[in-house]
Amino acid sequence: MSKTRKMIGGAAAATTFGLVAADPALAQDAATAATSTGEGLAAIGKGLGAGLAAGLAIMGGGPGIGRIGGSAVEAIARQPEAAGTIGTNMIITAALVEGATLFAVVVGLLSIFLI
Repeated sequence: MSKTRKMIGGAAAATTFGLVAADPALAQDAATAATSTGEGLAAIGKGLGAGLAAGLAIMGGGPGIGRIGGSAVEAIARQPEAAGTIGTNMIITAALVEGATLFAVVVGLLSIFLI
């Protein structure tokens, strides 16, 4: 049996076990309790809003860091003697973008608990 077939077979077995081993009664009780109190749609809205906020933050930060890295490599190719300064500035700028992205993701996820 090939390596790929073994991996696919293992993934299918794990998925099947997860579906069979899950206890649907517990999930149904929680869903019934949430909708009976009228908070079911609010909880769904909070989850969707937080996921959307986190996803948009990542979609903005990822290409930003990619452009920083690409521009730094081009600048080093044009002026190799300034590689140290360019690399330092690239790392500082990428860290700032990463920090802003992480902050946006955390704020989006905190909205679940605080709103």
